[in-house]
Amino acid sequence: MAELANCSRCGAVFVKSIRDICQNCYKEEEKAFETVYQFLRIRKNREATLLEIVKATGVEEELIIKFIKDKRLRTSQFPKLAYPCDKCGTAIISGKLCATCSRELLNDLEKQEEMERREVERKERLDKQESIYYTFDSNKKV
Repeated sequence: MAELANCSRCGAVFVKSIRDICQNCYKEEEKAFETVYQFLRIRKNREATLLEIVKATGVEEELIIKFIKDKRLRTSQFPKLAYPCDKCGTAIISGKLCATCSRELLNDLEKQEEMERREVERKERLDKQESIYYTFDSNKKV
């Protein structure tokens, strides 16, 4: 059954299918993509940066980044076409995070796992100590 939704770009109500935008916004995006792609097809423009493409075509930076992330524009074909890391803003050509931010995230995850492992070990030690019972021999003289 079809689902009604609001377009994430213009807010119009539309019947949601594959896309999260309405048909009018989709047509605008396709037109913008064609503009960017025609600009990049020219040999001298193949090494243009993201900002140079924005200035030359008038297409929004976020939309060009969306084309790159959707793999409609391939960074292998356009070597200087990079977009900002989601965390620090460093220019990257694939993924969401740069190598530095990825390493930091992995280090933080490893530290968290180590802390959780130590907490489990500490609880196990405490459980063992609590399960020890001592008996007193009331007949034994001290």
